[in-house]
Amino acid sequence: MPAPTLPSENPAVAAVNPSGYAIEFDNVSIAFDEKVVLNGISFQLAHGETKALFGVAGSGKSTLLKLAMGLMRPDSGRIFALGGEVTRMSEQELFELRRRVGIVFQESALFDSLKVYENVAFRLMEEKTPAEEIERRVREVLRFVELEPTYDMRPSELSGGMRRRVAIARAIITEPEVLLYDSPTGGLDPVTSNTIVELIVKQRDVYKTSALMVTHRLQDAFTMATHQFDKATNQMVVLPKGQRSDVPMSFLILKDAKVIFDGDAQQLAASRDDYIREYIS
Repeated sequence: MPAPTLPSENPAVAAVNPSGYAIEFDNVSIAFDEKVVLNGISFQLAHGETKALFGVAGSGKSTLLKLAMGLMRPDSGRIFALGGEVTRMSEQELFELRRRVGIVFQESALFDSLKVYENVAFRLMEEKTPAEEIERRVREVLRFVELEPTYDMRPSELSGGMRRRVAIARAIITEPEVLLYDSPTGGLDPVTSNTIVELIVKQRDVYKTSALMVTHRLQDAFTMATHQFDKATNQMVVLPKGQRSDVPMSFLILKDAKVIFDGDAQQLAASRDDYIREYIS
């Protein structure tokens, strides 16, 4: 479907952000109660790229996602998303931007009073999409996450991993241009976590959606960097040693409110920085 045009997308704003990244942070800082959470953060997310965000608890990873969506305003610096400057957008412009962004929360954030299909279809119903179109698209995304049999079930009847997969279905049903994952495998056992990672890889390689993924599990991101989705077998397969995925995958590490690493898996593995080597060990 054609993406809605942001009111901010005019020559004046476009000239401010000529690089054309899906998301760009330019010297962004924010503090809460005099505690600096992010200090001079700069990075870019290219169209089609997946970037995994790491850092100890309280390092500002989730804050970064909220800033990207305009849910918070930085104290200084500029943020760009999908051609517009988030830090200059009105509430109406931010609403239009969020229609083009999907987000998956760690706790799934499903409505327990609604059935699975109602949870997945929520944004489509808000936009008054025709009922037949809603049912077709809900079944399509539930099939994509391999949960079509849960169509009439309630979230309370699902396991934690199934709820997370429903949350992914809800995030992708609007065909977003950017996906934000906030610890999608947090609190899950290793087997279920791997299932979620496989699904994220599938979404990445089939739709090539730009994505920022906060995670506490370095293994998840390394798995994503060394595997790709094989349409023929409908499963994740290991890439030959040294071969990169067709879809760019990078890592960003935060420490003491600053970016200390931004690069791919090979660059991360080759880093001689003592903190990074200890972190990835």
